[in-house]
Amino acid sequence: MKERSWNDCLNNMTARRVSPDTGRAESLLETAKERIELIKEINEKNCNFVFEDYYTSLIELLQSMAFKDGYNILNHLCLGFYLREALKMERLYTIFDDMRFKRNSLTYYGSRMDFDTAKDAIEKCKRIMNDLEKLI
Repeated sequence: MKERSWNDCLNNMTARRVSPDTGRAESLLETAKERIELIKEINEKNCNFVFEDYYTSLIELLQSMAFKDGYNILNHLCLGFYLREALKMERLYTIFDDMRFKRNSLTYYGSRMDFDTAKDAIEKCKRIMNDLEKLI
């Protein structure tokens, strides 16, 4: 069954209550930051790969927050619902879900983004990450 809410994720066990794990949370946060530090430039040739790195760092940041809160979330859809319903960030969820769709299109369907679209998606990832880092 495809989840449609945070409660669905909890009921279907695609998000589980666990003991808070600050060590794992800190490690994921550090990994997310290091991944971004490796990016030297964005150009037409690498823009889709750079977007994937920013999206992956965003996922690691959300996973870090979830582990700190005592949740193990098993998919990106439920991470979005965690953002929207558990963290009460509807505006960020809307942007995140668009980024999730773009990443899935790129990864699973080979739909590459043009340079301007990729740059815009990267900027949106940065915005979400900046807003989330304020909560940490």
